[in-house]
Amino acid sequence: MRKSNLYESFLAPLCFGLEPESAHDLAISLLRCAGRRPLVLRGLRRCYDAADERLKVAAFGLNFPNPIGLAAGFDKNAVAFHALASLGFGFVEVGTVTALAQPGNPKPRIFRLTAHRALINRLGFNNDGAEAIESHLASLRGAGRIDRPLGINLGKSKATPIERATEDYLKSFRLLRPFADYIVVNISSPNTPDLRKLQEKERLDELLGALQQQNLRNLPLLVKIAPDLSFEQIDDVLALIDEHKAAGVIATNTTTQRPGISHPRTTEVGGLSGRPLRDLANRCIRHIWKQTQGKMPIVGVGGVFTAEDAYEKILYGASLVQVYTGLIHVGPSLAARINRGLLELMDRDGVKQMADAIGKA
Repeated sequence: MRKSNLYESFLAPLCFGLEPESAHDLAISLLRCAGRRPLVLRGLRRCYDAADERLKVAAFGLNFPNPIGLAAGFDKNAVAFHALASLGFGFVEVGTVTALAQPGNPKPRIFRLTAHRALINRLGFNNDGAEAIESHLASLRGAGRIDRPLGINLGKSKATPIERATEDYLKSFRLLRPFADYIVVNISSPNTPDLRKLQEKERLDELLGALQQQNLRNLPLLVKIAPDLSFEQIDDVLALIDEHKAAGVIATNTTTQRPGISHPRTTEVGGLSGRPLRDLANRCIRHIWKQTQGKMPIVGVGGVFTAEDAYEKILYGASLVQVYTGLIHVGPSLAARINRGLLELMDRDGVKQMADAIGKA
């Protein structure tokens, strides 16, 4: 039986007594404050960093101290990534950032489905905009780098018509590429009108072509897809990723489906994340691994709460795994618990290096 930790037993009930977005804002404020204090960061690192050579992974030209990363959506404005990197994550992804500052959709827009260990959100890319975030990151030069990869997730501004989406992404890309170790092209959130149309062949072909023309540093470019695509649609995306020499794929974003859950909140519009997304995401990971014969790096996302959940995705073909909803439910020890559990699973299976487990299912 899975043991609860201090956060789950005592702090989570207190946090869950707050409105979800208020609890999130409080967490970001605390992490931002911690990130400005080197002694606090060192303390967090001692508590949570599960450093072990066996966990190291190399993917799309970058080296990761472990395969567990934080997905975009938590640190939207790139203000808390120093502290987040000290919680044991092997990489941190910030954003989603849009070219234009925008408030997002009307509140309330996050809903907990606690019994299902899930969330529904329709935030709508609320963020300060690429120019403000570029200015903030520029002010951190010198102190701004972390000792693990930092990804920046880009989306389309709501006010920008779909016909001008490429121009919108290019503006954000030009501003933020100096600060990123990799860039994510988010074309799969269900909460921005028409955004998922960018997964269509012609639109995605134009977008990736334009971004790669501007990609003078040859930054790894990843495409984040929806779990609601058919295998045929996924294959079209994979072909374009390969054609434009993008670095890989993130599988997956939240889903508009409500698989196997019954809850009054399931009627809320928005993307579902957490435990119910696990099988949908795994289905996509398995298909991508098979279709690309293991040659395209995959970042697996969806329903990861335990080491077993992460290991499952790795065995299906994910080089790296991201969490988000699990952090809300399990708390700041999540990455450390997963990484320590991965070492136990590797010992059980006789796996000497994490890279040896990728795609072995």
